[in-house]
Amino acid sequence: MSVIQSGLNVKRHALVAREYEKTLVVSILFSIALILARVGYTGKIYSLFMIWNLFLGSLPYLITRTMSREPKWAASRLNFVIAFLLWIFWVPNSFYIITDLFHLHQNPDVPHWYDLALYMSCAWNGLLMGLLSVRQMEKCWMVRFPKVKDWWFIAPVMFLNAWGVYIGRFLRFNTWDLVSNPFQLLADIFPMLLHPMENKYAWGMVLCFSVMMTLMYVTLKQLSRAIR
Repeated sequence: MSVIQSGLNVKRHALVAREYEKTLVVSILFSIALILARVGYTGKIYSLFMIWNLFLGSLPYLITRTMSREPKWAASRLNFVIAFLLWIFWVPNSFYIITDLFHLHQNPDVPHWYDLALYMSCAWNGLLMGLLSVRQMEKCWMVRFPKVKDWWFIAPVMFLNAWGVYIGRFLRFNTWDLVSNPFQLLADIFPMLLHPMENKYAWGMVLCFSVMMTLMYVTLKQLSRAIR
């Protein structure tokens, strides 16, 4: 009976995953439609960078989706380590899209309500992909390390996420710079570590965003349980 119930649970989870992925795809397409309509209306390609940001934000989700759908592949220690490292470097891109709201009042080519809908839609999709990706990685992590408390995973991940968002938005580095420009990247982030009090505003932003994103994540997880 337990085997049958387990099989039914797997099928139900797969069905739920397909449904929310369909909704996520529709939501992303809506964001892209808003961006393209803006370009068509204004004749300016400025907002096209949001499509690139959405693409980068989707990569962490695709990594954890693959790990969740291919448990035998992820069972290999080497595969897990490689996938986790790639993921931890890429996942800040999902949350980074929140900061694109900074652009809201910089381009008065269309009504402000339109840009608000555009940037909020993109930020929402980035958050969704980021939070879902963190949840999927947490599940993979707990399978491999069942005795580790969930907070020992969530807190460091969200802190690194927030730090990555700061590095991207204010230091203007991206994930590619880990390979293409690592020395300049290290030169810019070491002062934050060596002189934390001189960089208190930077660490304030990192702490604020890490707490905010953690609360978002915990709330989403609790809402999921409550709905079930």
